[in-house]
Amino acid sequence: MTNERMALLELVEKDADSDLVRDMLAFAAERMMEAEAEVAAGAAKGAREPLREAHRNGYRAREWDTRAGRIELAIPRLRKGSYFPSFLEPRRTAEKALVAVIQEAYVHGVSTRSVDDLVKAMGAGGMSKSQVSRLCAEIDIRVNAFLSRPLEGAWPYLWLDATYIKVREGGRIVSRAVIVAVAVNSDGKREVLGIATGPSEAETFWTDFLRSLADRGLRGIKLVIADDHKGLRAAARRVFNAGLQRCRVHWMRNALAHAPAKQRAAVAAMLKTIFAQETKAEAAAQWNVVADALREKQPKLSAMMDASREDVLAYMDFPKDHWPQISSTNPLERLNKEIKRRSDVVGIFPNDAAIIRLVGALMLETNDEWAVARRYMSLETLARLTHTDTVRLPAVAA
Repeated sequence: MTNERMALLELVEKDADSDLVRDMLAFAAERMMEAEAEVAAGAAKGAREPLREAHRNGYRAREWDTRAGRIELAIPRLRKGSYFPSFLEPRRTAEKALVAVIQEAYVHGVSTRSVDDLVKAMGAGGMSKSQVSRLCAEIDIRVNAFLSRPLEGAWPYLWLDATYIKVREGGRIVSRAVIVAVAVNSDGKREVLGIATGPSEAETFWTDFLRSLADRGLRGIKLVIADDHKGLRAAARRVFNAGLQRCRVHWMRNALAHAPAKQRAAVAAMLKTIFAQETKAEAAAQWNVVADALREKQPKLSAMMDASREDVLAYMDFPKDHWPQISSTNPLERLNKEIKRRSDVVGIFPNDAAIIRLVGALMLETNDEWAVARRYMSLETLARLTHTDTVRLPAVAA
């Protein structure tokens, strides 16, 4: 199949009839997708096989931009799991971005020894600054278009999380905060909305970032899920008039840090009884019981509980089906791990633009994968969230 694809691309390079080449590419893509979907399902379409792992569930439309023009693809869907065509190369942009950042660091003389060895192993040691600039520009066009795209519709839930990356600034190596924003829309689909870098997580930084999302059309935010970042609470209320859910997982870690090591298992068991309750009223009552029980021997922990109850239990004001997703920033853990894995290869980034290039490319490809995956939240449960809103119409003057 690879040889056939290369032959087709050679026809394109020779200015062959674009309609013919496009039809041939579409035919080859269709056959490849059907073959791959058959392998993923464990059986041919419509066949009854005892070893079948998944059943087909229709098709998903997607456009494929090629050198012969745009091709409309019908990507097979599976009832269990997901399928993404291998020929679309979902990791291609991220790999290019990683190479570009490494090479940019190399030509500016700020790469570490491990990066230097890696660049030489790739055979890129002799790359000039102009060549690196052309490669970076190719990636920046796609990444910038993705990060500045208009945001349409309502987005009830917004997750925010930060990770830290080393960057060279004015001859010094400093730590830079990298913020990733992910939201669920009214169709139940997840999307990466944007990223930002900054020297700190102060209120002005959060406000500027959230306003940039609002300027692109982000509307309908009901709950912002994040860690206990300074200034985020005020920024979320000012920009979106939304509540803030403090990440329950991070809160639990902070709470256990106040308990003696020998008592942490017992304290953790007590705290977990709070989140096992069926309603917010019951959880709040159990919260008070646990805080009072710890007050004499763990005064710092009980004081922390008194100050954070509303923030940690905010998710219980929303449909119970959504509680596992909106109670913490765990949905962003995979993204942060992938960012760290790639950034560790670079070590020290030459500038902020290199951070945006690599992280933006990773987020673009993650967004593509989510686009063909199943809904993150069902339409039925999201409808319950919408129906809880009361519509108020302005009075008509007589």
